[in-house]
Amino acid sequence: MNLRVIRVLAVKALNEILRVPGGAIPGILAPAIFLIGINAVFGQAATLFGGDIDFTNWVLPVSLMQAAGFGGAATGVNLARDIEQGWFDRLLLGPAPRWVLLAGLVGSASLRALFPSTFVLVIGFAIGVDWPGLDGLALAYLLVMGFAAAAACWAIILALRFKTQQAAPLMQVVVFASVLFSTAYAPERLLADWLRVIADFNPSRYILEGVRQGFVLDVRWAETWHAGLAAAGLILVLGGLALRSMRRVGG
Repeated sequence: MNLRVIRVLAVKALNEILRVPGGAIPGILAPAIFLIGINAVFGQAATLFGGDIDFTNWVLPVSLMQAAGFGGAATGVNLARDIEQGWFDRLLLGPAPRWVLLAGLVGSASLRALFPSTFVLVIGFAIGVDWPGLDGLALAYLLVMGFAAAAACWAIILALRFKTQQAAPLMQVVVFASVLFSTAYAPERLLADWLRVIADFNPSRYILEGVRQGFVLDVRWAETWHAGLAAAGLILVLGGLALRSMRRVGG
């Protein structure tokens, strides 16, 4: 029964893309527009890296992370809407445990992130991004889904705390800032000292570098396990806080 509830909640969230496609368009177009714009303006920045790294390959994973962030934030916004409309209160009265409800919401965010990520990849390949290999592509998708799950947990915490869609900007800005304050636009050696310190302690940095592997370098175990550990740590910590918040709702 628990698996069925998780599946139903995930399908419900995905069906919203078909029922209200306009709501999903910003999350799909924004990362792609960012990729095209940044590449057009700073495409020659490869010279900063000694000419050995193509900037388009370097910045594509940032757009993939942004796409995942949009998917996670959208899950929180949709939950806040369901709370405002009273639907979530009825769901809490059902027999499903709270962790099952959380798993359904978080799972839907991971699956939802695949749509904008795939669109960004298509655009990236069209403007010259190198093929990352099947292992690099699979790793990128897995980490993007993991980051979307972590972002969804954060957004769910805020949705349960504020119970209004007006918390949407806060859901988004923290997720995007976590990507921005990392090695998003340049290698660590080129970062300002203060930003380098933040990046060293920023889990999103390690997820981003894991996504970036196949596009910039070969997939290596050292970066892979760092990225996996960072994603798992974020999901466990934020998921635990989200579950605690969910258990407090309705007594």
